[in-house]
Amino acid sequence: MVEQLFAKWKLEKNENFDEYMQANKVNIALRKVGNTITNHEEISRDGDEWTLNITSTFKNSKLVFKLGEPFEMQTLDGRTMKTTFTVEGNKLIGLEEPINEGDTPNKYEREVTDDGKMVLTCTAIEQNIVAKRYFTKESS
Repeated sequence: MVEQLFAKWKLEKNENFDEYMQANKVNIALRKVGNTITNHEEISRDGDEWTLNITSTFKNSKLVFKLGEPFEMQTLDGRTMKTTFTVEGNKLIGLEEPINEGDTPNKYEREVTDDGKMVLTCTAIEQNIVAKRYFTKESS
C-alpha cells in the first residue's frame, strides 16, 4: 500500500549514486556534495494533491503535484524537467522528461520494503544506470 510512504524519511546510504549523477552530467563538485549530504524526504497527500518535501544541508525542494498530471520542475542540480508521478501497486513513480537538449530522462521509484525502510530507485533511462538510496523512517 502506497500509504506506507506517507512519513518523514532520513537517508541512510546510497548505492551507485555517483555513477547515476555522472549519467545526468552533474559536475564533480555537485556530485561530491550529493554523495555526502544528509537528505530527508517527507511524503504526504491531501485529497488528490501530493507533496514531496526534500530537505538537506545543501538545498531544499518542495514538489506539489497530482497523479498523472505533468508539471515543470527544477532538479536539485538545476535541470528543468517535465515530471509526471503515478502510483503502481505500492510504488510512487516519477518520470522526468528533459525540456532542454542534452538532458537525460529519469525514472524514480519510491517504495517501502518489508523491513519498513523506503528505497528510492533512480534510473538514468538512456544509459540504463541504476542507483538506490535507502531511507529510514524518522520518529514523529
